[in-house]
Amino acid sequence: MIKIILIYLAAVNLAAFIVYGRDKRLAVKERYRISEKTLILLALFGGSIGSLAAMHLFHHKTRKKKFAWGVPAILVLQAALCIYLIIRASGV
Repeated sequence: MIKIILIYLAAVNLAAFIVYGRDKRLAVKERYRISEKTLILLALFGGSIGSLAAMHLFHHKTRKKKFAWGVPAILVLQAALCIYLIIRASGV
């Protein structure tokens, strides 16, 4: 089960990274953009590390408060949930 979860997290983070990069490229070319809702949902569904990495690498969405504060907050909540689940599973 853990292997499946890790594969899922790797995939969703890679997808988030790619989608944020694609949105930045579209923004530079002034073309149709990927919705902010989609970008936030990628972070919520486990892609917060990929989203945050792409935001900083591509300098994308870093001035928007809902991204600058929201994506790191999502990451902190996801990390807290993981710690809780690990502690609970270990029986401590």
